[in-house]
This record gives sequence, structure tokens and C-alpha cells, in this order.
Amino acid sequence: MLSWPEPAGIHIHPAETAPISSDVDASGTFVSATIDRHGGRVSVDDKAMINCRADVNQLLPLKYHWAWEKYLAACNNHWMPTEVSMQADIALWKSRDGLTDDERRVIKRNLGFFAASESLVANNIVLAVYRHLTNPECRQYLLRQAFEEAVHTHTFQYIVESLGLDEGELFNMYREVPSITNKAAWALRHTQSLQDPKFTTGTRETDQSFLRDLVAFYVVFEGMWFYTGFAQILSLGRRNKMVGVAEQYQYILRDESIHLNFGIDVINQIRIENPYLWSTTFQEELRTMIRESAELEAAYGHDTMPRGFLGLNAALCEQYMHFIANRRCVQLGLLPVFSETANPFPWMSEAMDLKKEKNFFETRVIEYKSGGSLAWE
Repeated sequence: MLSWPEPAGIHIHPAETAPISSDVDASGTFVSATIDRHGGRVSVDDKAMINCRADVNQLLPLKYHWAWEKYLAACNNHWMPTEVSMQADIALWKSRDGLTDDERRVIKRNLGFFAASESLVANNIVLAVYRHLTNPECRQYLLRQAFEEAVHTHTFQYIVESLGLDEGELFNMYREVPSITNKAAWALRHTQSLQDPKFTTGTRETDQSFLRDLVAFYVVFEGMWFYTGFAQILSLGRRNKMVGVAEQYQYILRDESIHLNFGIDVINQIRIENPYLWSTTFQEELRTMIRESAELEAAYGHDTMPRGFLGLNAALCEQYMHFIANRRCVQLGLLPVFSETANPFPWMSEAMDLKKEKNFFETRVIEYKSGGSLAWE
């Protein structure tokens, strides 16, 4: 078991270390706090991703500039679902022959999966990741990401309400549709220990549990499982169907690409700072997780598209998931889990290109900037 000396005047949770001494009663109620006036100033070298003994309230000096840059990029990508018109989608959804039964099934399954998933990710960020990630610039990004997850949940509420769908059916699919339930259960199983309020990092076992949680949510949930749904809905958008929904999915994909890259950077930084955690056994465990998650996603693809539709089917989605899984392994410095696989949806890279002036189905400008970041002449 690893241990660190307890600095004078500090008696709080290791993940919340700061030059503050506090008392908590048996019920967990905060009683009092005092500030250690001799704690010294924080230097860059004092900062670390996990188990940091520096004051987490001091943002500057920055150590991980990439985290701050991602926070700024996320702020510049601000959007709200109600900015997107749903009139064409409403008319198409209510028409008798505008969408096939298979296309309607894909849309409803997508909304059912994403509606609960975004809340699950947000809860994990707020209740687990933020608590144990002991770097203020990374926490700054997490605050922004938590807001974006709320916007994504708002998006699915907006779509469901606009189309007049059965709210109970859509928002309970994660408990009633096996292919969705299996994914939710997998995610909860891999973060079970973190649901314990007494869980703390600071040992090899608990630090690896935290890393496992980061891989489960950033790499699998946001970096793999969301991508089948993105491909399905954006494929409809490319055919000029459900263009409002597709546009909102593209905005979400843009957000998720930054979430994924942030998560991978955090995981790799923890690995660099704590190389003993990245054992051969642990690497194989992560590879097994990625393989299992790809198989669960393949089952979800077959459930959502038992027959497929123009340009898309379950077999192609499974191939895409193998391609994505191998790519995520490479980003984490792991060996691939599947044989070399070609990307069946090269057009997806266009959807993730943040610098394109317009999206690929020409509905509206997507290089959105908040007012404070625009240049006025």
C-alpha cells in the first residue's frame, strides 16, 4: 500500500487536499475549518492528476495546458438544442410514408439509449471523476463537461417533446430493452466501487479502480458506444431525413470528440505519473473491457437494425466498432483487440471536423462561436 506523509494542518480527504483543516461529525456534517497560514505557495511541480498534496483551489500556475485549452475550446463550441429547427423533422415523422419502420426503430432506440446515458455519464463526472481528479485545470474542464452533458440530456428531451414521442417508453428503455440494459449494467459494474462514498484513491488497487472508471466512461461509453448511434442518425441526415435531429447529433458528436480526447489525455497522464499502475495484467484487463464493450455494441447494432436501411446495416456497424476499438487501444498504448479493420464510414471524419464551415448535409453553419469569442469589425 502506498502512503504519503500528512502535511501539518491538513486533515481532509486525500483527493481534496488543501491547506485547510476541517472537522466533520459522525453524520458527515461539516463543523468548522481553519486555514494553514504557513502552507506555502503552490508550484507547478506540486501538481498531479491523482493523490495530489497541493491546494486544489489554486488554478495558477497551470501544469496541464492541454486541459485549459480544451476548456476554452469547449466554451467556444457552446450551443443549445432549441437553436435548431425541428419543423421539417416533425412533418416527416408525422407523415405516413416519409420514414420506413426500420428507420423509425433506429431513431427511437437511439433516443432511448442516449436519454439515460448522458445522465449516467454526468452523474459519474460529478460524483466520482471530479472528486478524485486532483488538478484544478482538469476540474475546470470537468465543470464545463458536466454542463455539456446537461445540454445533451436537454437535447433528447427537446427531440422527444418536439416529435410527440412517448416519454415513458423512451426514457425507460435503459431498463426495458435488453441490448440497452446490458450496456448500462456493464457500465455500472465497472464503476461499482466508486459508488461507495468511502472510496478513496491512494493505493495501487484503488488507483487502478479509478483508471478503470475513466476507461469505462471516456473510452467505452463516450468513445465507442455513442459512435454507432452517431453513424445511424448522421446517415439519415446525409439522405436529407430528420435533418434537425441529425444536426443536433452532430453538435453532440463535436462535444464528445473533445470529451474523449480529454479523457484519453487524463488516462495517459496518470499512466506517465504512476507507471507502476500500468502493469501487463492491468493492460490485459483493459483490453478485455474494450473487447467486451465492442461485442455489446455489436448486439445493440443488430437490435436497432435487424434489417438495416440504405447505406447502413448491423454488419457495417460491427465492423466500424472493431475499427474504433482498435483505434482506442492505440490511443491508450494498448495492443489492438481485433484484426486490422478498415473504416466503413470514412464520412464520419467530416462530421467530427470542427473547422468545416458547414456540415456535410448543408443545413446550417456549424462553426458556432459564443459572442465573447467573435471578432467584430
